[in-house]
Amino acid sequence: MMKKPISQLKEIAEGVFKTILKKKQPKLEMPLRSLNNVSYDPKLGYFELIGKMKERTLTASTIKTFAQTLKMMGLSKQLIETNDIATKREAYYVSKNWGDSRFSEQSESDNVMDDVEAMMMLNREQIGFIPEEKGGDVAGKLTVVDRDSDTGKELRIDCTKFGSGAYSVPISVEHLKFKTDAKFILAIETAGMFQRLVKHNYWKKANCILISMGGVPTRALRRFIRRLSDELKIPSYAFVDSDFYGYFNIYRTLKVGSGNAAHINKYFSVPNVRFLGVTPQDIIDYKLPTHPMKEVDIKRGKDALKNDPFVHHHKEWQKAINLQLKMKVRAEQQALAAWGLNFVMEEYLPAKLKNPKSWLP
Repeated sequence: MMKKPISQLKEIAEGVFKTILKKKQPKLEMPLRSLNNVSYDPKLGYFELIGKMKERTLTASTIKTFAQTLKMMGLSKQLIETNDIATKREAYYVSKNWGDSRFSEQSESDNVMDDVEAMMMLNREQIGFIPEEKGGDVAGKLTVVDRDSDTGKELRIDCTKFGSGAYSVPISVEHLKFKTDAKFILAIETAGMFQRLVKHNYWKKANCILISMGGVPTRALRRFIRRLSDELKIPSYAFVDSDFYGYFNIYRTLKVGSGNAAHINKYFSVPNVRFLGVTPQDIIDYKLPTHPMKEVDIKRGKDALKNDPFVHHHKEWQKAINLQLKMKVRAEQQALAAWGLNFVMEEYLPAKLKNPKSWLP
């Protein structure tokens, strides 16, 4: 049985204290957070840790980081005990009262928070910390069943009734329930493309749920899509730009997770999602306007071929990456507008949905 967060925090802190009493160097052990420490099994569906650990030992050179880790654990304990929350930015500012243990930059604070999360094998929301970012937007054939925070009464939110707007996914989605007769979920990279599809009620024509990821999907949004996929038993498709950032920072993170957060991928990944487009082959087939690749783009593609376990497993992705590296171009999903503003709804998406062989795994 998994221990409660408070029990885990106390156990780790007591271990440090007892080691100090024995006049030995205390250590904190946590998983190494990188692609080098994950494996990919398609039957499992997400990146899983393979066991490489790192130690944070109390030495003269690590004393500040060690202290910051313990202080972050203390803040987590306080938040859990008082049923409170802190954003990542708030946690950074709380540290300004920690004397010499305060953080100089939020990137330092975020990294230590991630270490504490990984050390406990929990997600940060379970230990009191929440992200700053918005969860994502939803429109179409979905009713979200929430509850009133004051009365506890059930609230039914019809995502077809937002006019030109959309339902905003909350930070915590575990308590939500769903009802739909939609045929599929379409997760869209850009807010602009999402707005076009909403404006013209594409969800009604295609009988689907539209979700705006707004770039790399947040944890809340990934968990939201995962719950929809699991509970509604309908397919999920991703529609992103034709570039290596879209393929791997956005799509691959949604599908199998990341090396940095491998300890929680089993909760936040969506193994059943498929890559509908835009693919490198689409650039050729649809004669899309393109942009030349930058050095960072080329490096990202080559790194995926070399280091990404997901890419290593799927020859289709290896072929697609090599094709795009050969072309040395990238294309945005809005490039489809070259054939008409509504070409994406009237031609591209219907054609793609009828041809699963054109998708990538």
